[in-house]
Amino acid sequence: MSALPPAIFLMGPTASGKTGLAVQLYQHLPVELISVDSALVFKGMDIGTAKPDAATLAEAPHHLIDLIPPTEVYSAANFRNDALGLMADITARGKVPLLVGGTMLYFKALQGGLSNLPEANPEVRAKLDAEALQIGWPAMHAKLAKIDPETAARLEPADAQRVQRALEVVEISGKTMTELHQASSGDDLPYRLLKAALVPSDRSVLHSRIAIRFDDMLKQGFLDEVKGLLKQYPELAPELPSMRCVGYRQALEHLAGQYDEAELRDRGIFATRQLAKRQLTWLRGMDDTFEVDCLNPQIYNLVFNEINQFIKN
Repeated sequence: MSALPPAIFLMGPTASGKTGLAVQLYQHLPVELISVDSALVFKGMDIGTAKPDAATLAEAPHHLIDLIPPTEVYSAANFRNDALGLMADITARGKVPLLVGGTMLYFKALQGGLSNLPEANPEVRAKLDAEALQIGWPAMHAKLAKIDPETAARLEPADAQRVQRALEVVEISGKTMTELHQASSGDDLPYRLLKAALVPSDRSVLHSRIAIRFDDMLKQGFLDEVKGLLKQYPELAPELPSMRCVGYRQALEHLAGQYDEAELRDRGIFATRQLAKRQLTWLRGMDDTFEVDCLNPQIYNLVFNEINQFIKN
């Protein structure tokens, strides 16, 4: 095990301070940063994703940021392939890969390989859509909870797309997503890992940070950013992965006249809180994590010492 090169996962919910901490660590440790964020791959989506600004990226470059336009799709498989290539390059340069972000599915895919999920089936989806029209997506979520409680626990009852996909997988394969994830490709990551999880000791403080950050985004011109994207990419639609990112869907609905800016703010903050809740659920289900309170004033020293010791071993 000790013969394997080291790699570090720095994980946490949105607004837990991952980027700031990663930048500090970059300045004092022999690491290179790889972004693990499904929203940061999109070009032009800067304010609403809290993307590190140009000054921060000049100070501490991040790999896997600004890869594709928001009209394209970037999968967990894409991420795994790109990250593995980068990690090999970084290790060859004598540095340590530090992967930082909040897209827990990417971390899972990187460490454990990809599960063999069936492809989408239009007939099955149409059947599920018809059923949902009758009973509603919260009831479909309840149905999923009886079949696959672990997957249901990670999904919101109104998350139609993901609830539908989980039910579709069962319908096609006869197995739950949980079962298929457990029977993943099993491609072991050829690194010894330190997995640091930033978890708040007080959830209300994290909620306050989320509200402050969303307000700051609005002040910085988030809506103008979305208007600019719509002008540049007229084909942008709510169902695209880029526009399903927290805040962007709500901005599209607001710009379409579905509700005013006050409700946009409320819905955006609520959606971000729900994202943080899902991220924390993922973290609780992960093994062998070094957990640290993201609200601790000594967080840098705690994480630095742990990583420094890990690299030396």
